[in-house]
Amino acid sequence: MQQEDIFKRYSRQIFIDEIGLEGQRKIMASKVLVIGAGGLGSPVIQYLAAAGVGTIGIADFDYVELHNLNRQIIHNENEVGILKIKSAEKFVKSLNHQVKVIGIEQKIEAFNVLEILSQYDIIVDGSDNFTTRYLVNDTCVALGKTLIYGSILGFSGQVAVFNHKGSKNLRDIFPEPPFDEEILDCDSLGVLGALPGIVGSMMALQTLKIITDLPVNLNQLTLIDTLSWRFQTLDF
Repeated sequence: MQQEDIFKRYSRQIFIDEIGLEGQRKIMASKVLVIGAGGLGSPVIQYLAAAGVGTIGIADFDYVELHNLNRQIIHNENEVGILKIKSAEKFVKSLNHQVKVIGIEQKIEAFNVLEILSQYDIIVDGSDNFTTRYLVNDTCVALGKTLIYGSILGFSGQVAVFNHKGSKNLRDIFPEPPFDEEILDCDSLGVLGALPGIVGSMMALQTLKIITDLPVNLNQLTLIDTLSWRFQTLDF
């Protein structure tokens, strides 16, 4: 893409003093892995691609289903039944053809997590189960990778930046995952579609701030309650 086209496309973020051309160059040179192309992954992928992140890896092994469409906004009715990574790749290419998309049709597990995560600068975890979250967290600690964490349920969400420049990680606030019988999820309790849009957008914003070397609050968990419209931060 020519310099003039880059400026024209990304002018509204280049105009921000804290971003500028240098920040845009950092965005375009960055490699971000998004784990999950679902409720949280959808807005993350959308806004990272729109911002011009150079390489976006997307790890997901699931297929688009009709009940996904109330919140997983990068997919549509015509894509029900196809792999989410294929649908996500199609979406990104239609939005910003300059972004390189790497689809990873694998479940993140102990045998492949090191190889997959090691290829990227920043990891964004939009997974929906504790096994994956803790595996990803522990691998980011081992590799020294920054992790953007988010979770959603009903009207509530959480966002945090873990393991950034030596900051604390998931186990520092939740040392162990809950027992299986304690686990509640969106399949059982549901989720209002706009909630992952809010939380995923916050995750994308934190990712872009880190790429452009802007300050982020560390060792804090942001709690989002959209039913009572309360936003709180917990230091840990």
